[in-house]
Amino acid sequence: MKCSIQGCPGEYENRLIIHTVKRGKDILVFENVPAEVCDVCSDMLLAPETIRRLEELMQQRETPKKYAPLYDYV
Repeated sequence: MKCSIQGCPGEYENRLIIHTVKRGKDILVFENVPAEVCDVCSDMLLAPETIRRLEELMQQRETPKKYAPLYDYV
């Protein structure tokens, strides 16, 4: 599918991405999220069912599988 950003000649392709969400004081990171990503400008589209699944995962509040350092850019 052609990229929806005006003037971009790219095409969307299926990829697995890392998706980050800031929720209150928490920063949640999801790996291996299916998305359509433009091969030129990197615009990303998430399917409605993917968004619903991410919302379900955020509600579950399970213990994270990994931890990562967080740096503050001052």
